[in-house]
This record gives sequence, C-alpha cells and structure tokens, in this order.
Amino acid sequence: MAESKPETVLELTRRIKFLLESTITNVWVEGEVSNLTIHASGHAYFSLKDAGAQISCTLFGYTRSTYAKTIPLKNGMKLRARGSVSVYEPRGSYQLNVRSIEQTGEGDLMLKFLELKNLLQAEGLFDSAHKRPIPAFTTYVGIVTSSTGAVIRDILNVTRRRFPNMHIVLAPAKVQGEGAAEEIVAGIELLNSLPNPPSVIIVGRGGGSMEDLWCFNEEIVARAVYNSQIPVISAVGHETDFTICDFVADLRVPTPSAAAEMVCGQMEDLTSTLRTANQRINNALDNRLQLLRSRLKAAADSKLFTQPSFLINRYQQHVDMLSQQLHTAMNERISDIKLRLNSSIPAMLHGATQGMHIFKQKLERVNQALDRAQEKQILDKKHKLENLSVRLESVNPKAVLARGYGIVTNPATGKTIRSVQNLSDGIVVKTELADGTFQSIVSSDGNKPHFRHTVPQKRTTPDTSCGEQMTFDF
Repeated sequence: MAESKPETVLELTRRIKFLLESTITNVWVEGEVSNLTIHASGHAYFSLKDAGAQISCTLFGYTRSTYAKTIPLKNGMKLRARGSVSVYEPRGSYQLNVRSIEQTGEGDLMLKFLELKNLLQAEGLFDSAHKRPIPAFTTYVGIVTSSTGAVIRDILNVTRRRFPNMHIVLAPAKVQGEGAAEEIVAGIELLNSLPNPPSVIIVGRGGGSMEDLWCFNEEIVARAVYNSQIPVISAVGHETDFTICDFVADLRVPTPSAAAEMVCGQMEDLTSTLRTANQRINNALDNRLQLLRSRLKAAADSKLFTQPSFLINRYQQHVDMLSQQLHTAMNERISDIKLRLNSSIPAMLHGATQGMHIFKQKLERVNQALDRAQEKQILDKKHKLENLSVRLESVNPKAVLARGYGIVTNPATGKTIRSVQNLSDGIVVKTELADGTFQSIVSSDGNKPHFRHTVPQKRTTPDTSCGEQMTFDF
C-alpha cells in the first residue's frame, strides 16, 4: 500500500478551520466569563466556562462598543454569547467570534465569592482595626508561594538588587488546583511556629483567571491569614485581581514584585537617610572644627597672649578710675544724707511733741471713760444686791417667827414636826420662837396630848433648857 503524502501543519489547520467555520456558523453559548482581557484596541478576549469545559471567545471592538454601557464585561458574570466558531491559525486554537451578548446573571464562582466575602465581612475579618502595621524596618521575610513559580524568582531578584542582606525563608505551597488552599494554610502556620519567626509574611502568586486564583478565595486561607500572629502582605494576581485573601490581609499590594519592593524600599530609604545624616554630621563637624581653629588662632595672635602686660595695665587703669568715681559718689551721698537729716530733725521733734500731747489727751479720755464705766458697774451690782436681799428676807423663816409663829423639831432626829400625829407620850420636842428656844415633854390626857414646858431661854443662849416645867394643852 502506497503511503500518502503527509500534510503540513498549516494545511491540516486550514482544513480544520474550513470544517469548523463552515459547519458551526451561528451558535448560542452560555457560560461564566473568565480570563477577561481588554486590549488597547478595544477588543475583548475572554473564556466562557462551565463545570466541564471552557472555550475562548473574542469580542471585537466595534461590537463591544455596542454593549459597553449596558453589559460591561467582568470576570464571574454569567453570559450568553452568539457567534461563529473559527480557528486562529498561528496558535492552532479554536475560538468563538462573538457577535452579540446577553447577561444572564452572576456566575457560580462569583456568587460563591460574594457569599463568602459577605460572611467574613459580617464577622469583622476585614475590619481595619484588626490590621497590623507592616514593620518599617525588616531584615527577615517569610514567603508562602510555589517554589518553582515566577513569584519567588521575582522576589529574590528584587531583594538581591535592593537589599542583599535580606534574610528570606520560603514555605513552599501549591498556589493553584486541588489541595492548594491546604498547603497555603500549612505554610502560614509553619512560619508562625518557627522559633525565630519572620517579621512579615508575603502570600502570593502571579495573575490568572478566577479559577486559577480560587485557592486564595477559600475560607480556610482567609482564617489562617486572619489568625496569623505575623503581619501578612497579600500579593495575589495582577492589579485588577482581587481575592478574599486581599481583604483579610494586613496589606494588599498588586503584585509579588511590588511586595518585595515595599519591604526592601523602606530599608533602602532608611539607608539613604542614614547616609545623608552621616554626611551632614561630618560636614557639621568639619565646619565646627574649622571655626574653632580660626578662633584659637585669633586668640593665640591676640595681645592677651603676646603682650599680657598691656591688657593688665589697661584694666588696672580702668579699676583706678572706677575706684575714684566710687569714692566721690560715696562722699556726695553721705553729705546729701547728713543735710537731709539735719533739716528733718526739728520737724521730727515737733511732730514727736505734738504726738505725745495728743496721746496724753487720748489717755486721759480713756481713764475717764474707765472710771465712769467702773462707777456704773458698781452701782448696777449694788442695786442687784439690794434686790436679792429683799427677796432673801421675804423667804427668811426668822421673819415668820417674828410674827408669832414657832418651829417645833425633834432634837434627837433634827426633823421638823409638822403634825400631832408624829408625837407620842414622853417625847422631848424643841420649840424655836423669834427671841429664843425651849424644850417640852409631850404627855397625853386621855386621847389629848399636851406639853410640859420648861422655862424658855433667850435667843442669846439657844438650845438650852432650864427651870421648872410647864404644861400646855393643845
């Protein structure tokens, strides 16, 4: 059997192109937008994907402009596109040339992204109060990324160029596909558990579609970044890419290279500042030394050191002049004081005499006032004493006796007898009158008590009994 002539790649590609473009000319495809790129020409390049496959799409600028305001393209939106299948020969790939589009909603991944974003935001994982400042000066950085990707090479290139002494520790992890989220979490936890942990962690990877970056949208990665004791810089994708990791991290930068430049740039700025300060200090010291040398030379050349006697003589003459001026001023001052003192003595004497006369008059008036006050006080006390005497006399029991009354007491007890009921036969009683006292013996005649009375004594010999006894009936 004769072998057929092989086709060239171009021939086969064109045959495939003819078959596809001639058979699939008008088709509607629905899927989720991914890998969107807007070219400077206005053309839009993206993929439509579902759970099982994806297809590249091209929306040319003149068609895109029709939908620019009503359907602005973005990754994650669900889109229905109508067009024809064609083959791009240089790459040997097929694509859908889109002629019209309809938005049908958000894609499944976008909805999942928004759902998790709202959940974590409600829990406070995005709050600025939780975000820690990135150290302004660091020499030790931890990196969580692929060990074979472009990210680690870019970071190393930047740090070696701008800060060769930077110490970098890599926690290798997959940054795409199944198991990538778990490895990123393990890398963050590993750097936090080191005995000598880094002062900042960079978590990053290069750009890609939402599917490529999805591991950085996983909840376990977000919580690992939030719980990290070390500040975390998120450097995932390109400037237009955003992930959940970006919102939780302490700082988000557009690219991994930007993260490396930031941690090195501050050191570079500090080094430049220190270098400038050192130069300024050296200049200041040189200027100061030059000034001091000039002053020292001027002092050494002055007459103070070359002709010291000249300066001493000049100041000695000045001291003599000041001494003479001081002596003259003191004499003038003493003379002035003597003159003022002599002129003021007569006035002082006259004033003293007049003052003494006035003081004497005041003293006499005070003495007179004291005498009047004393006489008045004595008179008031005398009146009070007389009033008290009258009142005392009015209650004096002796005055009652003068009116013919008597006071009967029991000599044995000294108590006053107020009723005959207190008397008994044979008891001795004492009776006091105005001019004396006498004693009596009580006797009873039947039921009627009476007294046998002794002759009374005069008041001059009170309490003395004498003579014969007398009997009185009561």
